[in-house]
Amino acid sequence: MDLSAILSQIENGDEDEIERHLQVYNTENCRTFSFDCKEEAARTKLCQGVLTVLTRPVPPRCQCTCLETMRILSRDKRVLGPVATPEGILTLAGLARIRLPGAGAQPVWEGESAVEGQVVVEALKCLCNVMFNSVAAQQVGVDLQLPQGLCAYMRSSGSAHHEVGLFSLRLLFLLSALRPDIRGGLCTETGAVGLLADMLERILDIRWAGPCEVMPPDDQAPPIPPEKVEQTMEALKALFNITLSSSSDSHNDHQLRLIAALMRHILMLRAETEDKTEEVHSHAINLLSNLPMSCLDALIHVPVQGGLDKYGGKNMDAVQVLVDFMEKRIDKGSNYKEGLTPVLSLMTESSRYHREIRRYLKAKVLPPLKDVKERPEVGSTVRNKLVRLMTHVDMGVKQGAAEFLFVLCKESVDNLLKYTGYGNAAGLLAARGLLGGGRGETEYSADEDSDTEEYKSVKPFINPITGHIEEPMPNPIEDMTEEQKEYEAQKLANMIGELSRQQLIRPMGVRKDGSLAPLEEAVHACQVAGSSDSESD
Repeated sequence: MDLSAILSQIENGDEDEIERHLQVYNTENCRTFSFDCKEEAARTKLCQGVLTVLTRPVPPRCQCTCLETMRILSRDKRVLGPVATPEGILTLAGLARIRLPGAGAQPVWEGESAVEGQVVVEALKCLCNVMFNSVAAQQVGVDLQLPQGLCAYMRSSGSAHHEVGLFSLRLLFLLSALRPDIRGGLCTETGAVGLLADMLERILDIRWAGPCEVMPPDDQAPPIPPEKVEQTMEALKALFNITLSSSSDSHNDHQLRLIAALMRHILMLRAETEDKTEEVHSHAINLLSNLPMSCLDALIHVPVQGGLDKYGGKNMDAVQVLVDFMEKRIDKGSNYKEGLTPVLSLMTESSRYHREIRRYLKAKVLPPLKDVKERPEVGSTVRNKLVRLMTHVDMGVKQGAAEFLFVLCKESVDNLLKYTGYGNAAGLLAARGLLGGGRGETEYSADEDSDTEEYKSVKPFINPITGHIEEPMPNPIEDMTEEQKEYEAQKLANMIGELSRQQLIRPMGVRKDGSLAPLEEAVHACQVAGSSDSESD
């Protein structure tokens, strides 16, 4: 539709014609909106014109149509100049019923018709688009205290209306994601952590069985409805951003322990599809990674639901969900950095802090060895899959998998090599200066599983590099004459010398502390250490 005709109607001020023209424009552009540079100036004028109409006392139906047009226009960041102003943000916030300082008197709503409710939803959608696409609008929103007003609005309105609750949460998520500087204030001044926890309780109909224990979901209960899944995920994303605040004083330990208990409950829930269930669990795991490890006892300390005597009476159902989640993400074989590393990090750090979690994960991931005929990376067990990741091309994934297994082995080099082989573990050991053996810096309890009889009987025959029993290889020089052996040795020496001259290889040695160094430096260090030992004797 010709934009000049719409602009002409806006200037004339005929509300019915404005609404009719905008409805045609919305229908034409709702799905196939064009970012044609030739119409940029006209679309900017249309944005200003629509904003002008919204400042007039027009009926809710006309407001809703104008906001739909604004939502379509707000996809183009180049035309948002008119709305990225105090007047523009105050207008949209007023239509969304968010009270801001300086907004003046706002209309009193007597009840709420369907059209009036849709005006609120469309205004919230516009605010989401505008904040996402305009840095200037973000700054204006912060200056006008939009985050504080939004939290006050959410606290008073709750989440009775699905779309209002959903887009309120999405707007808070966008503000906290795009403006890290407001996260501390959201914690201390606004109490956003407690607000979002309360909203999760209402969305999921949470009932508490104890101080930090949620009543377990009914096994026969239906999956979470899609509407509640959407709201839950937006709340978890906003909580993740807000709890990233570096100020330790801005968080209350008891409140964060309640968050951990809520996350445990969410891990035990299921959505209508496996993909949605996995997505919700992913957001819960990301949030758990932000919490202090001391708060994660809420994952396993659930007296009403009982636990396992083997693990100090702790309930390990949520930890098993983490194991299953990790294995599913490994099996997908893609997007390891974002999809897998968070759960690996969470299980690694929780294993360091909580002995029962480490013992359970060790039993599930690294059970006592019996069959060592295959390489550690060959097979379909969780151990095999994690060992394969120890040589992944992505450094973060490789380090995450190796660190997790190292912690399960109580940071013992000997135990790690037993389960992975020296070749797979060399990268981690070199990075930590443990090529010569030993342990990491973390102290662990004395409990340790003993080797199985099957493993003990074949241990002398295991190749420590590959971590499995190898068939004897034929001696390649057995049938050679002495002249042939000398020729091959000289050929090998020449090849090594050529590679060294081209600096394609560099001889390395191991220092006394187990770290790698150029050969001449390592030899010199050992000589110095040897002479100092002789002097002391």
